[in-house]
Formats: sequence, C-alpha cells, structure tokens
Amino acid sequence: MVVLQLRHFLYLAALLSSTFTFLFLYFQNSKLVFTYNFYSFVSERSQCACSICVADRGNSNWFSKRYQPNIPLLLNRTNSVLSAKVSRWWNGLQSNAGNYTEVVDQLFSLFPDKEHYSDAGPDRCRTCAVVGNSGNLLGSHYGPLIDQYDFVMRINKGPTEGYEKDVGSKTTHRILYPESAMDLGNSTHLVLLPFKILDLQWLISAFTTKHITETYIKVPSTIRAKKDKVMIFHPEFLRYVYDNWAEGHGLYPSTGFLTLIFALHVCDEVNVFGFGATSDGKWHHYFDETLTSYELGVHSGKFENETVNRLQQQNKILIHKGWT
Repeated sequence: MVVLQLRHFLYLAALLSSTFTFLFLYFQNSKLVFTYNFYSFVSERSQCACSICVADRGNSNWFSKRYQPNIPLLLNRTNSVLSAKVSRWWNGLQSNAGNYTEVVDQLFSLFPDKEHYSDAGPDRCRTCAVVGNSGNLLGSHYGPLIDQYDFVMRINKGPTEGYEKDVGSKTTHRILYPESAMDLGNSTHLVLLPFKILDLQWLISAFTTKHITETYIKVPSTIRAKKDKVMIFHPEFLRYVYDNWAEGHGLYPSTGFLTLIFALHVCDEVNVFGFGATSDGKWHHYFDETLTSYELGVHSGKFENETVNRLQQQNKILIHKGWT
C-alpha cells in the first residue's frame, strides 16, 4: 500500500513538473493581458522573429487605439465591395465617379487577384525601408544601408539613378498614381494609390488600349511595369489612414504617409528615410530645389509629421534624418 501511494505521488509530481515546464516555455515569449475579471487572461503570442515587432500593440496604448490589424490593405475581387461609409468618402474625393463594379471586374481579369502578405507569424522578420523624397537624403550616404532591407518602398517619382550613394538602387515597391507615374524595373511592384475611379481606369488603359492620356493634367498613356506585380491600395485602407492616423486632418492623406502606414502592416521592422526637413529647416525634394511648405495643401503635413515623430517615440519606426 505504501509503495502504491509513493508511486502515485511520484506520478503526480512528474505530471506537475512537466506541466509547469510546458507552461513556462509557452509563456516566456507571450504577453498576459488581464481583464476586469481578475481570473481571466488572454495570451498573445510573439508577433514576429525581430527583436521589436511593429504589430505588437501591447506596448503602446496610443498605437493600439489606431492600429487595426485586419483592415484590408490591397484590393482584390473578394474584398472589393465597399461599405456605404467608405464609398461616400472615397466618391467625395472625385468629381466624376464611374461605374466602380464594372471597373473592378476589368481590373481582376488583368491583374493578380489574391491575398498579399498573409505570411505574418512568429518565424518572420521582414525588414523594410520607406524612402521619402526629402532633401535631407543628400549627402547622407544611406544608399548601402537602404539596399540591405527586404522591402524598399519608394514614393511617386523619387529617382535612384544618379543618387545611388544617398538613396540606394533597390526598389521592391513603388507607390504612385497616374499623375506621378514612372517606368519601373522588372523586380518592382507597382502599387497604385487610387484617389478616384479614373485612376483604376487609367491602370487598365495603361496595360491595354492606352487611350487615357489626361486626368486633371496630362498623364502617361502607358507605363513599363510587370503586370503580375501590380497591387492596388484598398479604398477602405485610405479611409482607415484618414480616420485613425490623420484623425480627419486635411482632405486626404499624402502618398508618403499612406506608404508608411502600409509598411506598419506588412513589415515587422520599419526604417524611414527621406521624411521631414533638411538640417536648416527647408522642405524640398532631393532631386530638385523647389521649396515646398508641409503646412499648406490638402494633406495636413504638419499633423502627419507630428504623427510620424510620435511613431518613433513609441518605438514603432526608426527615422533616419540624414543629419544629427
């Protein structure tokens, strides 16, 4: 009888020990979030394999309130139906709205109709560089650093040729719209920013009939790019950035700001180059000397700039200013 009790005790001790070990290993990289019910909790697994993961919402209440991980980023046939709220806002940005449903049908008979960037997980560490067009890139010698990231996202017409030592030569994603279109290399994704239905129609035309040559200004009738690398920002994503990140400031977010928030969703580590003023406080592109004012225009650049700086303060991005 004593031997039986001893065996039973040793069995329970071994079971408890193995259970404790399992729970310790499971939770050592997890985060406990306690609710108002003291005895309940939610365990949130590590978001990625980087030392700091952008998508970890537990370390910043400010970030957590704004970041929606399930927002549709890119348009495809299955998510193309717009809510009334998004449709009203998006249609309000354009003067002559066409038949959106017909355009979507045409789009995805030509371009990839699939989910993108659904590979997030605890084993992934995707590093990204978001490269803006600020004059603070000149003389920075950031080129080799920028080129080492997994994704290098560039905005509008920002050139690389002739500026490689400061801005790099690698481009995996080019975010543009018809009025800022340029030819792309074979390894670059064309990411269309559709401010209007006509932008979607231009994309179709540029790869087929080439008949659209003007929007509110003259635009290229065609573009050199890989059809199987075309992506399109979802109008709901545009509205989400406007509501959650721009907080309704301006008429709509800028291309650079939209690209940065996009990077927060598809990257695990985000480094930012070419945003902000030069060391003497001037705002101009690295490829021209025309001065601009970030406080004027439709984008509320001042608020966007403050938000970008806040993201750095919250350890969500690292801004490389080109000067110290």
